[in-house]
Amino acid sequence: MRKVFLLGCLLALVFVACNKKDNPEPPYDPYPQYQQDSTNIQAYLKANNITALQDSFGIFYKIVKRGEIKDTVRRTSNVTVGYKGYLLNKTQFDGKDTASFELPRLIPAWQIALPRIGKGGEIHIYVPSFYGYGTRATGSIPANSPLVFEIKLHDFTPAK
Repeated sequence: MRKVFLLGCLLALVFVACNKKDNPEPPYDPYPQYQQDSTNIQAYLKANNITALQDSFGIFYKIVKRGEIKDTVRRTSNVTVGYKGYLLNKTQFDGKDTASFELPRLIPAWQIALPRIGKGGEIHIYVPSFYGYGTRATGSIPANSPLVFEIKLHDFTPAK
């Protein structure tokens, strides 16, 4: 009985330590950042004389070339692409002529945008930070950065 009591006390201590209620963090609200990002993206598009559509997620995109639409990329596909990634100040942070990825491992914006084009297609996406890297800095990309990607879909295959 004493062992059960001691175990209960230990579990209670762990529970109390894990549930700090003295200084709870307020829940993160991504909407104000999304609004700011959308405003900045719209200003970027206007300043660069770019006409883009906005989808229901809030990602802006321009299909440069539709590509073959016999079959479409699914969010579980493996993709082979050529791409360039920029910040809104036109600083390039990444790019490759050919790279292969598992689409589910990429940022949400790519998962949403690539099914819009087929093999051989090209799309430019203008991404609010929520659909990019969000509140975390990644490499040379500062936290809360809207992003621009120019993507050419060379090929894709279903996930294995």
